[in-house]
Amino acid sequence: MAGVPDSGPNADVIIVGGGVIGCAVAFRLAQARLKVLILERGEPGAEASTAAAGMLGAQGERVAPEVFADLCLASRDLYPRFVAEIEEASRQNVAYRRDGTLLVALEEKQADELHETFQAQTRRGFQLELLEAAEVHRRVPGLAPDLRCGLFVPGDHWLDTERLMRALIESCRRLGVRFHAGQAVTRLNVKNGRVESVEARSGAHVASDSCSAGIFVLAAGCWSRELVAALDIPLALEPCRGQLVEFEAPEELPLAVRSGLHYLVPRPERRVVVGTTAEYAGFEKAVTGEGLHSILQGTTRLAPLVNRLRFRRAWAGLRPDTADHLPILGYGKLENLIFATGHFRNGILLAPATAQLVSELLLTGTTSHPIETYTPLRFASRPVSP
Repeated sequence: MAGVPDSGPNADVIIVGGGVIGCAVAFRLAQARLKVLILERGEPGAEASTAAAGMLGAQGERVAPEVFADLCLASRDLYPRFVAEIEEASRQNVAYRRDGTLLVALEEKQADELHETFQAQTRRGFQLELLEAAEVHRRVPGLAPDLRCGLFVPGDHWLDTERLMRALIESCRRLGVRFHAGQAVTRLNVKNGRVESVEARSGAHVASDSCSAGIFVLAAGCWSRELVAALDIPLALEPCRGQLVEFEAPEELPLAVRSGLHYLVPRPERRVVVGTTAEYAGFEKAVTGEGLHSILQGTTRLAPLVNRLRFRRAWAGLRPDTADHLPILGYGKLENLIFATGHFRNGILLAPATAQLVSELLLTGTTSHPIETYTPLRFASRPVSP
């Protein structure tokens, strides 16, 4: 839908959800001089966004289908400009590092996969380096002594997600975006195929407030499904818990390193984030002994250097996963409700592209990348688990 209908009394656009996706969309819409209101059930950015490790692994991740892989690459390539704009607007540094990522094979199967990745991506013109074990150890000392090989991906970057969110939120505020924190949206009021308003409340025993706008964007992550279930819009979406641990190192880790599900990501002040788990435990956002054991077992196998690091803290986040592990983007059954949710493990990576696509769709009715694959209507014919 091109253009913005006559705005209601609260805003031109109301965004439900104040994570990296909601804030990135708000940033772009505010740049277009729209009045934007973000409703966030907790504190902006305090859920999956700041819980993420911060790897921008568009090449290192083996994703399908190809159209989604292309979207990931396009979003990664938007990051330098995205970060520059946020840093300029907020006057804050987000610790965006472009040193590249090192993928490590500990087993023969992983080595075969790295060789396949190298061959496939070099055919597409990407720059990668296939490394013998000795060269891997030279670049990052302290890794597994029996590793098979490595693949250096100079285009896959990383950043500090906590700094990113602080800067993004400040940028939005400086552009006039309003935040209503601690406001859990409980209902979307629909009439004649349009959302007229949303109801939100700050506590279980507090009366709901109604907020109206011309356009609504649903970016509520794991909580998106329940908000549209009453509207007969089924979303095959559920939370996937990821646990992480942060250590303090005697010296800075030179690169982000990953092998399978386990990784080490450098952060400023000689910090190292290691992870992760993938657990379907409902909305229980907890750090568990089993999770920590899994992380330490996997990361010390990858990098024995972890054994010498000083523990700082541990946390967990809930990633919004869909049945096909693809995001949910675009219009559905309602003419003024845009979906921007279900990004699973790629929320940080896909924030710039999602913001661009949603703003294009809202302002012009078209998008620079195809989004039909991500339609919220694709789950209508499949059962949604309780």
